[in-house]
Amino acid sequence: MSRPAAAPPSPAFLSRFRAQADASAAMSFAAFMDLALYDSVVGYYRAPRPRVGKAPGTDFFTATTSGPLFGELLVAACRTLLAGENLAAYTFVEIGAEPGSSVLAGVSHPFGATREFRLGQTLALASPCVVFSNELFDAQPCRRFVARSGSWREIFVQLCADDTFVEIESPLPGLETWLPQPPATEGYHLDAPRAAAELAAAVAAQPWSGLFLACDYGKSWPELAEFTPGGTCRAYFRHTQSNDLLAQPGEQDLTCHVCWDWITAALALHGFSSATLESQEAFFVHHAGDYLGRLVAQETNPASPRKRSLLQLLHPAHLGQKFQVLHARRP
Repeated sequence: MSRPAAAPPSPAFLSRFRAQADASAAMSFAAFMDLALYDSVVGYYRAPRPRVGKAPGTDFFTATTSGPLFGELLVAACRTLLAGENLAAYTFVEIGAEPGSSVLAGVSHPFGATREFRLGQTLALASPCVVFSNELFDAQPCRRFVARSGSWREIFVQLCADDTFVEIESPLPGLETWLPQPPATEGYHLDAPRAAAELAAAVAAQPWSGLFLACDYGKSWPELAEFTPGGTCRAYFRHTQSNDLLAQPGEQDLTCHVCWDWITAALALHGFSSATLESQEAFFVHHAGDYLGRLVAQETNPASPRKRSLLQLLHPAHLGQKFQVLHARRP
């Protein structure tokens, strides 16, 4: 599928960029990504339009596109992970759901209550609860670095006189002790999802007990630092992936693989234990196996919509291996 021609930056976006840029008309890529996705006026996730699904005008699909089956499997997995607990005392909290949607909409569940926190809402968690997110962390702004002559330089975005954006490289103002030293090979691009780890820490810092459950796609820190020389930040527009991260800002989605090591460390720092990372396929097979067995027995027609949805969620060629699930408990 060919990518639709990119539109130029909107006048509104250019105005917001100029208002926040430095004297050289530049800002860090992380600030650019935050502006493009979350600005109250021009942010991609602020626009009142459908983004998720397979209908014309949408940009990507995810596990929730499969309909209620994803929620059913999550409920079955929660029953396993919280075996022995009174789930009627739990609140199922979903962070980052699209407006007008909920993973448990139309799904029978044992929880005493459900809550959704949308973009911009203040997060307030009460015990006990299940804190769930689906592709929340990969949509957080990332810092981008490139190795040049034995040192790291941070990637910034600059506005040119012709109202186009270009990447520029800036020396680091100070030592970033977490960056691998010495840098990887010349020209290595390292996309560092620092904001995702900070968000996980903010969620974990609240005084709640229960189950943390995050579905997303990511890599380990060694994988990011040593084995992805082109970086992992990507753009999505009309179901087409692109490396043109500066195109039509505010109109396309931007994502970055999360660093699971950082998120696990953030949880551990706040008292979570037994953090386990599994592929989405393995997670549901291990923790919702009985429900899967009954579903397969009931859906004998391979062309049934639910059977097709199950295939999409679990098959390694679809979402089964592309996505991972991290779960952890805190008493």
